[in-house]
Amino acid sequence: MILLDRVTKNYGVKDTKPALNRVTLHIEPREFAILVGTSGAGKSTLLKLLTCEEKPTSGKIVVGGIDYDDLTNNQIPLLRRKIGVVFQDFKLLPQRTVFENIAFALEIAGMTNREIKTTVPKVIKLVGLEGKEKQFPRQLSGGEQQRVAIARAVVRQPKILIADEPTGNLDPRHSWEIIKLLEKINRYGTTVLLTTHNAEIVNKLKRRVITIDGGKVTSDQVSGSYRQ
Repeated sequence: MILLDRVTKNYGVKDTKPALNRVTLHIEPREFAILVGTSGAGKSTLLKLLTCEEKPTSGKIVVGGIDYDDLTNNQIPLLRRKIGVVFQDFKLLPQRTVFENIAFALEIAGMTNREIKTTVPKVIKLVGLEGKEKQFPRQLSGGEQQRVAIARAVVRQPKILIADEPTGNLDPRHSWEIIKLLEKINRYGTTVLLTTHNAEIVNKLKRRVITIDGGKVTSDQVSGSYRQ
């Protein structure tokens, strides 16, 4: 599903080390993997490479059978439909309701109003926000806002969901609710790549843990642990 083969990313700043240095990594379809590392370790660069916000200096990236070397600029939006992304800061549209925020992802994909009216309620139910459809982001708790963000990310049924510090702005109770939702989405068949600094979450989940340090994969363990 996700393959990186000796991937290096150098931002071209003189006398600085590469942000990623010959990283080789393979994540299977339907896997739930956790990416950890200190700030500046290279996690954000890796995610930007997966979503084509950046291009590697060298090495090969293949996601969902798509070789990034063969991608044209016109094909990048199609690739991104296969990858859902959730961020720490929600990135919701404040003047749109819960329903409208989720529907927006389908509108820009060109789906019809009939398709939107059929699809969005199913995703709202999936993330546990029934009854909140007409509320605006400011009326929701942080955990509920993150649920909307997750719903928007998965409404197009991506094969991969990248969750970049999704619990960073949440209290412990809401954090675990979001983690359990990600596990639920994973059980439905979506590959999940989670980045987090929360050692408690990592250690309780007992999932595959990939550690990046200094632009390199320094550890890759099934049911791994993490110390900050």
